[in-house]
Amino acid sequence: MQFAIMTVAGVTIAVIAMMKVSPEMLASIVPAGWDSLMPGWTLDLKWTDIFSDVNEKIMNDQYGLFGIFIMMMLFKGVFNSMAGPAPNYDMQKILSCRSGKEAALMSGSVPVILLIPRYLMIMGFTILALAFFKDLDLTTKTGAIDFELILPNAINEFVPVGVCGLLLAGLLAAFMSTFASTANAAPAYIVNDIYKKYINPNASNKTMIRASYIVTVGVVVVSIVIGFFVESVNSVLQWITSALYGGYIAANLLKWHWWRFNGNGYFWGMITGILAAMVCPFIFDGYTMVDGHFVERVGEYANNAPMLPLFYFPVLLVVSLIGCVVGTYSAPPVEDETLERFYITIRPWGFWKPVHDKVVAKYPQVKANKNFKRDMFNVAVGIIWQMCLTIIPMYIVIREGMPLLTSVLILAITTLVLKKNWYDKMSKDEVEYNELMKELKLDEKK
Repeated sequence: MQFAIMTVAGVTIAVIAMMKVSPEMLASIVPAGWDSLMPGWTLDLKWTDIFSDVNEKIMNDQYGLFGIFIMMMLFKGVFNSMAGPAPNYDMQKILSCRSGKEAALMSGSVPVILLIPRYLMIMGFTILALAFFKDLDLTTKTGAIDFELILPNAINEFVPVGVCGLLLAGLLAAFMSTFASTANAAPAYIVNDIYKKYINPNASNKTMIRASYIVTVGVVVVSIVIGFFVESVNSVLQWITSALYGGYIAANLLKWHWWRFNGNGYFWGMITGILAAMVCPFIFDGYTMVDGHFVERVGEYANNAPMLPLFYFPVLLVVSLIGCVVGTYSAPPVEDETLERFYITIRPWGFWKPVHDKVVAKYPQVKANKNFKRDMFNVAVGIIWQMCLTIIPMYIVIREGMPLLTSVLILAITTLVLKKNWYDKMSKDEVEYNELMKELKLDEKK
């Protein structure tokens, strides 16, 4: 129901935008190159004669050197993906699938279902805000322009009353589903992994449920208190996606790719990474990036925003990596039986040769994973495929005919490639995997 509401609202916003803003009107208010897909090294679009405040916003938010920003996002995204599903409710969704194929299809279906209606709405609001920027009243009491007022003011200005109700209901539903998932996951970790394991191992179900109520209320209260100190949506989003993710990527990456890694390494990698993510904002708060250089926020740069968390992501990764390695060697390796079973069932890439040799000595029929090149090719194709799903609704709203047709054609080609080289091969691999499991009779062992 939530998705249906958001889809109706998204399509409606796109239609309203297309009716109110013609391609000629849009072309007259945006600088040349605004609709180009290729990111340059700098955000050098000439907004000066259109919205003079935009250039100042870009400089203060440190997005001027856009090439570096994109490279850092790519760097972070690769490591995020190599770490597998995040250890939150995303992981629970993966684990709830009956097979690897189902898990892959579940993950692959998300962009197909969500991206088109979402970006119809986003692009609709974008061109409405560009065309009627001066009518949105974004000026605060201090005289500054608050760009985060664009969305609520645009909803108030352009969305009809009935559709506005649908849109707000959909946005609230989206917020509540995310909030509920997080609020339910946190008590589960705290109650099961801390309270039951270390404080009250003999707790009854009734006691555990009461403890989860208390923890849930505590998590929500703490979250609300933190919310009062958040400067903007962008600032907290930057910290979560860049800093906090940087703190746990190393631990979650090594658990797949290094045989010697153990629970001790995971614990200390997570602790050092998260602590570094909490400390780094205070260390780098006095600096900002100007023209590719880090400078102190004094004098003419005093009002610039602090350095983006994305830029100290490599520092967090290195600190967390050191914590992982030190923690790993402070405890003995995982038992051979566990490592061998993990290797047989997962067939991971990376540094697993000692385990591979032991497995082959016991089970000669087990083969190493030789599909690295094929999978990396599919990843590259998948990135293009997902980008097409994102830009197609954008081109629909701004009515760019030839780019839209080209994107649809590329989407069709990449879909066919993924069908032949991913989906069909995945089915074959799963059959071979199931036959191997039956032959080894691992399901009959503890």
